[in-house]
Amino acid sequence: MLDRFNRHINYLRISVTDRCNLRCRYCMPGEGVKLINHGDILTYDEITAFTRVAVAAGINKVRITGGEPLVRKGVTELVRMIAAIDGITDLSMTTNGIFLADFARPLADAGLMRVNVSLDTLDPEKYGYVTRGGNLHDVLKGIEAAQKAGLRPVKINCVIKGTPDEEDARAVAEYCMTQGLEVRFIRQMDLASGTFSVVHGGTGGHCAKCNRLRLTPEGILRPCLFSDRGFSVRGMGAEEALRQALEAKPERGTANHVNGFYNIGG
Repeated sequence: MLDRFNRHINYLRISVTDRCNLRCRYCMPGEGVKLINHGDILTYDEITAFTRVAVAAGINKVRITGGEPLVRKGVTELVRMIAAIDGITDLSMTTNGIFLADFARPLADAGLMRVNVSLDTLDPEKYGYVTRGGNLHDVLKGIEAAQKAGLRPVKINCVIKGTPDEEDARAVAEYCMTQGLEVRFIRQMDLASGTFSVVHGGTGGHCAKCNRLRLTPEGILRPCLFSDRGFSVRGMGAEEALRQALEAKPERGTANHVNGFYNIGG
């Protein structure tokens, strides 16, 4: 699929839940957020049906996100359902890694190809502070399990305030080098103000090369992370939502006042 700026759109990010087991300070307030009603969230059959239409239209890269996708019951079965769609050449997931030690092998067996794990520091106390209670040891066990399960490459998403030269970022980079992991440094973003930048080690944030659409848990297809535009796959149907989202994809992101990272996946 080509948008009106001649960008090749082949990447679909699917947020399967707005729920998360952590409360990262740059993602949501400590008291949490108002959650989507369970009945408003797309079923796995609905997600799979939409993905099948999107793949027929030209999508070949799919990423499952959240919230934290591993807190949604039965997510391994969703991976199996999506993996069975002919035409998908890259099926991945972004996770905070807390539950990954238990899920890595079942996810790989279901057809997941690779995984991105969020890791901003290797200091256990800092990690607990940033995540409001997360256990760094669980994440490191999850990363090891992902490697053993054959989920490759394992990529590390490290949020930074300014540059990769920050103390915690350097420690994460060294850890990745010694463990055979790929690292991506993501400058802290703000959806409401439109603050974002190009990802170090990745393609995110580079508007001229953006190739993605985003599906929210309640079935709103969004053409841009930094835009309020959205199209209901339930209300409009998959084909029409895809068509309008493609036409509405902006040349450059501006701001998003209707979503948070917890329900659109970053």
